Amino acid sequence: MQPTIFFAHGKESGPWGSKIQALASVAREKGFRVESPDFSETFDPETRIRKLLYLAGQAEGPLVLVGSSMGGYVSTIAADQLHPIGLFLMAPAFYLPGYAHQNPLPVTNPTVIIHGWNDEVVPVDHAILFARRNRTELHLLESDHSLTSHLPFLQVLFGNFLDRL
Repeated sequence: MQPTIFFAHGKESGPWGSKIQALASVAREKGFRVESPDFSETFDPETRIRKLLYLAGQAEGPLVLVGSSMGGYVSTIAADQLHPIGLFLMAPAFYLPGYAHQNPLPVTNPTVIIHGWNDEVVPVDHAILFARRNRTELHLLESDHSLTSHLPFLQVLFGNFLDRL
């Protein structure tokens, strides 16, 4: 059965921002189904986790979770119950004040993290700490939080990630 990719956007972005559009095109080319729910009705990460669990829990077949910023946190926490075949995280919002899970664990392999050295929202040290603790693949780019300055490279990384699934 064809795997479904669920994208989880960041706190103040939307379900079809430039990163998601770029990665969704790669996914479709490789035969994946793509879902990108709109989480913008709330800034509460726990509410977003519940929504992702509900929506992705109804999908048939294997799941892949992709998250950006708060969506990376949401995808990682939801992965514990959804058991995806892969987790692709861009500038994940780990170890931030007010988030319920201060030591999230990736429950799937592969887990890939991409983070910008110049991230002004989530310190790069948070991604390094998570990757070190969990021995996950980590790519650090000369970019800011949005990572949009590296869209073609993100597409290459994402394509390679999907090829391994």
